[in-house]
Amino acid sequence: MKKLLALILALAMTLTLAACTGGETSNPDGSAGGSSSASDSTAGGESSVSDTTGGESSAPDSSTGGENTASDSTSGTVSLLASAQYPETVDFPDEDHWDDDAYDAWRAIRKERLACAEDYPENYDDFVSATMAQFLTTANGENAAYSPLNIYLALAMLAETTGGNSQAQILTLLGADSLETLRTQANALWKGNYCNDGTVTSLLASSLWLSDSLPYQQDTLDALAETYYASTYWGKMGSDEVNQALQSWLNEQTGGLLEEQASGVELNQYTVMALATTIYYKAAWADAFWEGNNTSDTFHTPNGDITCDFMNQSTDMGYYRGDQFGAVYRELTNSGGMWLILPDEGVEVSSLLTDGQVLDMIEAGWDWEGCELCEVNLSLPKFDVSADLNLQDGLEALGVTDVFDADIADFSALTDVAAVLSTATHAARVIVDEDGVEAAAYTMFAADEAALEGPMDIVDFVLDRPFLFVITSDTDTILFAGVVNQPVE
Repeated sequence: MKKLLALILALAMTLTLAACTGGETSNPDGSAGGSSSASDSTAGGESSVSDTTGGESSAPDSSTGGENTASDSTSGTVSLLASAQYPETVDFPDEDHWDDDAYDAWRAIRKERLACAEDYPENYDDFVSATMAQFLTTANGENAAYSPLNIYLALAMLAETTGGNSQAQILTLLGADSLETLRTQANALWKGNYCNDGTVTSLLASSLWLSDSLPYQQDTLDALAETYYASTYWGKMGSDEVNQALQSWLNEQTGGLLEEQASGVELNQYTVMALATTIYYKAAWADAFWEGNNTSDTFHTPNGDITCDFMNQSTDMGYYRGDQFGAVYRELTNSGGMWLILPDEGVEVSSLLTDGQVLDMIEAGWDWEGCELCEVNLSLPKFDVSADLNLQDGLEALGVTDVFDADIADFSALTDVAAVLSTATHAARVIVDEDGVEAAAYTMFAADEAALEGPMDIVDFVLDRPFLFVITSDTDTILFAGVVNQPVE
């Protein structure tokens, strides 16, 4: 099984009224069930949220057990109906004050999390391959980044709200023969990649935003809470309070890395429901780069040469050869690692995105026939890349079409109100420096009316031209993938 691309940071799916219905709407009663703790909406249930607009990124606070709170900076009209209770985490012991019992507890939780990989979708690599080809090949000389894990979970949540052929198309893309199978696979991916142990931060979050005039199906809300740990909020769509609450929630769950993108997320008066998922990831290199070895050198972008800072390190590591690329793998502490994949001279990065050898290599790892232990002189530019993607054309090309068609979109699993997706966007950001990797992503779906022994060879692996990167977790799930065309934007 290829446990691959899962990459930053988040999803918001918004559904809006497609037509007014003649019957009465039923308001949420606050009983969300599943893995959530419901609060009494009749007693106020007002949400309070911190504003993460300080500039510097900060990791989401999961010290409250993963409890999500929405922000209402004005009149408090956004109610928190149910707060998700996230999986238990245990910190890795302080090495200066080692505790065997604490280590055993940490190891037990980690073993349980890694075991989730047994229920990962068998064809997840097919999903990764298809979405990489759709969403990274359109870089056109610009940087590109996305989180296949985030989009997968977003689509899985969307499937929960749909019915008929609208749902069937999503299930086909996600490789699930039924909604029950999808729930098992998505929940395994969620739990297998959620970690906050003091050495690795890999936080997933989900939320459901309901209109105060929406008739909804409680069974669907329960499934979203139980499978995706979705907290539920309720308010007047299109109001400043709801928009500010959603923006603050996205900022909080992505460590402020996508503040600019999140500031543009707004629901309108016709919106009746929104789904949001996020991913925030941070891990340190197992062998950090020394800043004193940095050099200023030339990077050959598609649009001309630029000067940027390169991190340099010489060490023995596996060097991987493909028919048209070379690659190395840099480990991250108590996590997975980052694959750095450099096309051969004269080969475009876009060619690698449709080259099955890349994913085959990632799956095989040390067993890759083109791998040998070498002394690698690695020169990697520091980079901070971000990308905003329009997903609609890609999803339609992958067979998800009905939800975008007002005449046939089916959201009956959630509501009797006709709704249709009108936009689908994804935002991601990946930062790489001497210490390690930090990344985040979210997705937004909006609907309006109607990633040997013996003498060693010496390899100079200088990433001074466009290259592909892939970040994997310790369960071999690809969290993020992207193309670096311009290390300095």
